[in-house]
Amino acid sequence: MKRELSAFNGKKLSNNIDENIDLFSTIFEKDAAMRKREIIIGNASKNRAVLYFVDSMINADTLTDAVIRPLVTANLDNDFDNLVDYAEKKVLFADEISKSEDLQKIISSLLYGDTVIIFDGYRDALIINTKGWRSRGVDEPKDERVLEGPREGFDEALMRNHTQLRRKLPTPDLCIEFIKLGRKTDTKIFVCYIESLVNRRILNIIKERLKKIDIDGVLDSNYISELISKDKFSLFKTMGKTQKPDVVAAKLLEGRVAIMVDGTPTVLTAPYFFLENFQSDDDYYQNYLSAAIGRALRYICFYTAICLPAIFLAFAVYNPHLLPVDFLLSIISSRANVPFSTFGECVILIILFEILKETGIRMQQSVGHAMSIVGGLVVGQAAVEAGIISAPILIVTALSGICGLIVPKLKASVFYFKFLFVILSGFLGLFGFFIGLIFLHIHLYSLDSFEIPYVSAGLEFSKASLKDTLFRVNWKSMIKRPTYISKNVVRQKTEK
Repeated sequence: MKRELSAFNGKKLSNNIDENIDLFSTIFEKDAAMRKREIIIGNASKNRAVLYFVDSMINADTLTDAVIRPLVTANLDNDFDNLVDYAEKKVLFADEISKSEDLQKIISSLLYGDTVIIFDGYRDALIINTKGWRSRGVDEPKDERVLEGPREGFDEALMRNHTQLRRKLPTPDLCIEFIKLGRKTDTKIFVCYIESLVNRRILNIIKERLKKIDIDGVLDSNYISELISKDKFSLFKTMGKTQKPDVVAAKLLEGRVAIMVDGTPTVLTAPYFFLENFQSDDDYYQNYLSAAIGRALRYICFYTAICLPAIFLAFAVYNPHLLPVDFLLSIISSRANVPFSTFGECVILIILFEILKETGIRMQQSVGHAMSIVGGLVVGQAAVEAGIISAPILIVTALSGICGLIVPKLKASVFYFKFLFVILSGFLGLFGFFIGLIFLHIHLYSLDSFEIPYVSAGLEFSKASLKDTLFRVNWKSMIKRPTYISKNVVRQKTEK
């Protein structure tokens, strides 16, 4: 027997309770967590019913107090015509009850933590909200820590995440549309937006791309991000990711769309632009002058991370006459006994730095810190003293690696473009470096996020569009939203 949800599409329950029990026993014969409870409603033996629920996915107190006890102890009137309607309206105490004879809907609800009651002599079953599984709880995301501002984060429970977002945006204008994806997982997904602010064209594009997804399972939001993004082979992501309710609320208030996926704390936001890689939550919770310094440093560090090794290599190998004499002599003397070429040293050190960084991330926290210290200081110093690596190239690659850590959202982009620039500079010198730099910016300007240019802020040179790009002005001056996202651009009214 096929057990996919789609196999039950259009099928309905029987009005014979024994047939329904046999059917459910067949469907869930290999599910050890499925529980069945047969009861007699009230004091009439003819009022048979059977309850189905999944152990550990329901709240036992709710099931006992709001469902089982009222049914068993019910003092039934003699004037009811339909036992299902009578139990729904006069017996059960649950906060949410629905009625259905659709087998697919019943099984889907049952597997999502609801309790199903099937009555003898009726096709309709009652679906009762008794969800009560455990979740990780509200905590600050480790990768999005802030010095000031809200510290709560999403967890893996979709409804709890929805609650946190509702707390931030308690307005009927917040729209949350429900869909399911995954033939096997039947994953619940919320598409969130603010009706009066959203760009309808972007919303329609997202919905159309979501409809085209046909996959066995969706276990994380990254599945959706990769499946609906247009530029699948780009090193720059065109959908935002965050685990913080305040960030999602801020994006929605700019007219964007958020996608919440059950089973993951990571929420997607769209559209997403290049400048957002350099924004931090702290930028909006601290004084705008302090935030301007931090954001400017991130831009500088991004270009330093990808360009510095390539520039050093180009000057040291192809254009040494452009360097100051003392600096050039220092480089030559440091390389006197080094067995590798400057290009080889650069490639080796970049790869080694990435290995150390990845090791520090994957290992236990305490061990990871020790590895970083040993790898960065002890091994590096020993390699220089042994004449295996020259000191200048070690300093350059280490500085480049440190600068790359300041922009964690561009981790992959920094590594690949750094490597590309080094290769081009190693073979073509400064000419190759500038080719790589031009290619980087052509690629950035060719990208779009749901049909909006990826560098929209760089294409729109109005005064309003530049107030939250390279720097952030004070909130009193940020009167309008980005015009390339929402048509409703007025964020706050000016003083009269």
